[in-house]
Amino acid sequence: MNFELPQDPCAMGKVAVLFGGTSSERPVSLMSGEGVLGALRSLGVDAYAFDPAERPLQALRDEGFARAFIALHGRGGEDGTLQGALEWLNIPYTGSGVMASSVAMDKIATKRIWAAEGLSTPQWLSLSRDELTRERMRTIPDRLGLPVVVKPPHEGSSFGISKALGYSSMSEAVELALGYDEELLFEQCIEGPELTCAVLGEGEQAQALPVVEIRAPDGNYDYEHKYVSNDTKYHFGTLDAALEAEVQALVLRAYRLLGCRGWGRADLMLRASDRRPFLLEMNTSPGMTSHSLVPKAAAAVGLAYPQLCLWLLAQARLDRRA
Repeated sequence: MNFELPQDPCAMGKVAVLFGGTSSERPVSLMSGEGVLGALRSLGVDAYAFDPAERPLQALRDEGFARAFIALHGRGGEDGTLQGALEWLNIPYTGSGVMASSVAMDKIATKRIWAAEGLSTPQWLSLSRDELTRERMRTIPDRLGLPVVVKPPHEGSSFGISKALGYSSMSEAVELALGYDEELLFEQCIEGPELTCAVLGEGEQAQALPVVEIRAPDGNYDYEHKYVSNDTKYHFGTLDAALEAEVQALVLRAYRLLGCRGWGRADLMLRASDRRPFLLEMNTSPGMTSHSLVPKAAAAVGLAYPQLCLWLLAQARLDRRA
């Protein structure tokens, strides 16, 4: 894979690395942002930390920032709202634009698009808080089987997600998810390896990076095993060539259908019974921590962390090409 880097990092101008924010993923964003900031500065980029939770976005224009590297995760940073503000401020930014960011942040909207286009994703149904009667909840396992994965559809980093192993545990799973969202996603549980596949670029030029198989203790890839402990193992090359190509092609199609650009990372399950991949979600502002998967996949094709950050920064643009 060939990812051409800018010859003069100083030509990027004054760069704001946006991280922190107010979402539940603030701690992860702080780790991502510190990493990106250090990497860009190490290459000579005139980069500065900027936390939207502490400063008004108008300061970006007032202080002459030429570009923004978005290292925010979750609501207010990954859902199109920040992207819309940067469009208004006329400051090019990394990652997907307003519409793609908004849609990808909504797991239900994302699944509807993928399903309408025939892409494989686990069966699901969605219910609002008002629809979650005891009688209605008892019908969910009948439709989706057991266990059922219960998710708040507008959160990331595994916040609020749990498996309901039976009828008795459904209420507890629902209560946890309702702490994060007013509408819940109930999803068929696909048993098998968990995969992730990153994409760099835009449109027909977008390229899928090598597929990563995630092996977390007891199959529980939660917040602790994503960002804190070192017990989770990440493996490349566990799929045969044909299946690797199939997963990459599926992820590229999913990425393009949502209109993503710059970069993204799809999470999938590989059904053990027939080795069929199922799309779970698309992340349009993936983590950039020491445990994060996009840097690991980029390193596997020879793109080190600082160079990855610089390449992403060079792709920054607006929806409207000003």
